[in-house]
Amino acid sequence: MAKVKVKTHSGAKKRFKITGSGKVKYQHTNKRHRLTQKDTKRKRIARNSGLCGTANAPAIKKLVPYM
Repeated sequence: MAKVKVKTHSGAKKRFKITGSGKVKYQHTNKRHRLTQKDTKRKRIARNSGLCGTANAPAIKKLVPYM
């Protein structure tokens, strides 16, 4: 019998990417609106992408199986 395909979670595929080494990458929040009143340091830190912790990575990989 053929393997059943798993559906990709629509919200997760917009928010996470899997790197070549298998880690989960995401973008920081708070960079969309009302930027004039936010501290420059806070905006600078939010520019860089982050890596998910090892505890949460397996759960995210289940939501995004084909990436």
